[in-house]
Amino acid sequence: MFSVGTRRSNLAQVQTRQVIERLGRLLPGWIFEVHPLSSPGDRDRVTDLRESPADFFTRDLDEAIRRGDLDFAVHSAKDMPDTMTPGLDWFWLPWREDPRDCLVLPAGMTSAGIPPRPRIGVSSKRREDYCRRRFPDAQLLPIRGNIEDRLAQLDAGRFDAIIMAGAALSRLGLASRISEWISHDELPTPPGQGALGLSFRVGDARLLRLRTLFVRPVVFVGAGVGRAGMCTAEGLAALAACDVCLHDALIDPALLARLPPNAERIDAGKRAGGTSHAQAEITDLILRYARQGRRVVRLKGGDPGIFGRLAEETEALETLGLPFRVVPGVSSLNAATTGTGMLLTRRGVSQGFCVITARAAGGKLADVSAPARSRLPVVFFMAGSTVPCVVEQLLRDGWSPSTPAAVVVAAGTDDEAVVSGTLKNLASRVDMVDEESFERPVLLICGDVAGYRFRGNLGALRGKRVLLTFSEALIERAAQQVRDCGGVPVSRPMLHLAPCMEGLSWLRDLRQYDWLALTSPSAVDCLMKTLRLTKTDLRRLPRLLVAGPETAARLEASGLQADAQPAADFGSAGLLEWARRNLRAGERVLRLRSNRAGAGLANSLREFGLRVDDVVLYRNDPVRYERRPRFDMAVFASGSGVESLLAQWGQEALTGKIVATFPGSACAALSKAGVPIDVVSPEPTVEACLGALALHEVRRSLEEET
Repeated sequence: MFSVGTRRSNLAQVQTRQVIERLGRLLPGWIFEVHPLSSPGDRDRVTDLRESPADFFTRDLDEAIRRGDLDFAVHSAKDMPDTMTPGLDWFWLPWREDPRDCLVLPAGMTSAGIPPRPRIGVSSKRREDYCRRRFPDAQLLPIRGNIEDRLAQLDAGRFDAIIMAGAALSRLGLASRISEWISHDELPTPPGQGALGLSFRVGDARLLRLRTLFVRPVVFVGAGVGRAGMCTAEGLAALAACDVCLHDALIDPALLARLPPNAERIDAGKRAGGTSHAQAEITDLILRYARQGRRVVRLKGGDPGIFGRLAEETEALETLGLPFRVVPGVSSLNAATTGTGMLLTRRGVSQGFCVITARAAGGKLADVSAPARSRLPVVFFMAGSTVPCVVEQLLRDGWSPSTPAAVVVAAGTDDEAVVSGTLKNLASRVDMVDEESFERPVLLICGDVAGYRFRGNLGALRGKRVLLTFSEALIERAAQQVRDCGGVPVSRPMLHLAPCMEGLSWLRDLRQYDWLALTSPSAVDCLMKTLRLTKTDLRRLPRLLVAGPETAARLEASGLQADAQPAADFGSAGLLEWARRNLRAGERVLRLRSNRAGAGLANSLREFGLRVDDVVLYRNDPVRYERRPRFDMAVFASGSGVESLLAQWGQEALTGKIVATFPGSACAALSKAGVPIDVVSPEPTVEACLGALALHEVRRSLEEET
């Protein structure tokens, strides 16, 4: 059971009920007991809100949580102080109303009735500034009380107008009182307006686990050195998807052009011996934005793990149980050596190198003497089967047997594996690793640094490896969502889609058709590829009928808009029902499909009196892999994907794994093969399926912890 705190106002209690209803749907069986409390802001109706303390509306709830009387409290996010009460943690929920402010007039009055020198009720400095610009002759008066009190004061004639948050009126069912929405350009609103937040005790395992559903991993991106081209493709993808970017000074400004237009940019650059932002301030900003559920990128020059103070920022996230991931970058070490010909390893000249900084804290000169260099960690490349010999040599040279050491196999791939230990026991632990692993790149790391690891596993999926079997049309989006949920995507498309370039007579006169029916993103991709190869004019396309939002989104990515799609049941059944209701007998339909889809949909459309040409647009060819990757979970979107996996790896590949699937053919194929299904997506979309998988993991872990 959760003890939930809220203020006594009607708005606060309505908001809390809405939150509990949503949480109850996510966590069926959990009980939420609500305890309304007052706050200084409720008891003190005299203090001008423009001069009130930061915790004016949260103080009593905060103290009740700290005492253990409450598990968490629900707040309007804008009422939560920037600096939370010590001992409390927090996060924002994603269920938001329109954040804009609005102008509210007395009942029955229109904007034309506002007098020349209106009395306007305001409760913040920003609203006051707006009114001075728009109503320069207005008398600005402080207003207090809950929403109903303020409306009563307005209707009683105390004010000619008031400025309020539209979200509050909407949640109370009073949207009809909104006389005019005020644009964000005219009156910017606080980041938390329209949002709701939860506060709870630091370290509460249940709330920390629940929070993983609503926050996204902070992504530390190595910007590379010098020009933007040194940033990796994965780093560029993270920039293109972020809401907030905190960036260093020494980066190519062209990287910032990769940010979405509305992304917030924060210069967090530092110079030797000086700083524009203290490190503690930068870390606090990262923590704040992460708790707000925003996609945060920390863009660091070069590689973030080389003299980049990465550990300080990631440790702060780990302490609070907030997820993150790191995208390495090309460092100045690579550019200055590999890029110039001064190769640090050259056969017959050098078999290794030492990297050390000559700077200490505050820009002072660091110790670079021989004894200092001798204490540096040592990394052996291409270690493989030589690990026992290397370890034995280090021990003979006087290295302590308790020295931390680690072997990293296939670093940076989705099959990366790490074996940790000490020089004394590492060799025996490595013996337990399958020999096949050592056919891939192996690094041996010796020294104190090998004793540190990112704790990770902090997202909803807790670092689980998720096998994605989707087609190329969906795989990238699916991988991004797995990362967002704190998992590791293992992308192995089970089918290769190849357009059928023979028999293209249907292209000759596309204008003869009234509709073109597409039921999958893969069909869209193959259609566009065929049209490009044949140089077909897109203006010849008929109206486009799709089965659901996944297919519609794929069309949009190609610059086309779907003309129609079902409102629900995003599959063949939904498309058929839409066609039955909306198409007229005699209309011509071109149905494009894969060689495995069958003619069932086309035949059903013909039963409605439609003239249908059923054309095989592309082939679904199984993809074969040399080896089976390691994974904890598997996700399927189609029956043919299931069949392809089972044909090459067998049913035992899914034994003991969490299996998630789209409804429809994938679900049927798994059931036919006798594979237990753990998660069936409520809709056949990537977001719905992986969201359901993340929720399954959070529910499972909460049940295990109680």
